[in-house]
Amino acid sequence: MTVLLAISRGIDRVNEFIGKWVAWLILAAVLVSAGNAIIRKAFSMSSNAWLELQWYLFGAAFLLAAAYTLRDNEHIRVDIVYGMFSRRTQHLIDLFGHVLFLMPFTILMVLYLFPYVGLSYRSGEMSNNAGGLILWPAKSLLLISFIMLLFQGISEIIKKIAILRGNMDDPNPFISSHEMAEVEAEALAKEIRQ
Repeated sequence: MTVLLAISRGIDRVNEFIGKWVAWLILAAVLVSAGNAIIRKAFSMSSNAWLELQWYLFGAAFLLAAAYTLRDNEHIRVDIVYGMFSRRTQHLIDLFGHVLFLMPFTILMVLYLFPYVGLSYRSGEMSNNAGGLILWPAKSLLLISFIMLLFQGISEIIKKIAILRGNMDDPNPFISSHEMAEVEAEALAKEIRQ
């Protein structure tokens, strides 16, 4: 289990590094958007390439941060139902979900995206819009993000098994939305009193 946990930590570090850096792509998308709007209004000119670049940047941030989101247990789930169970049952639910849903889906997507991206790259596929960008980099982001998500899924499965076996502490203890609201209310009340 020690070797598997070391692999898991390595995957987590890579996805954390990428996840934190791609957040800057949102700023880049905003700057491109603002610059494009200013140029369009001030000089009555624009290019579809700028609009597509915004799409690329936002898509890259969203796709490449997915594995980091899973790593930090920030993905969407129905907390009303999930929060009713013991923490051990929650880990079993997560393990079941990762093994039976996440892994098959990510494997399927990687298998389908390899030829999809390869065809786009070999053909030099371009946007249908006048002055648009090449498409294979955007399609490559899909493939890269699902590969990252696949590896993060493996890491999560390793961690869930280790937690259930007692080999490691829970890195992301569950806090229900009600408990989170209580913590935030206490912090706000404390801040107001000072």
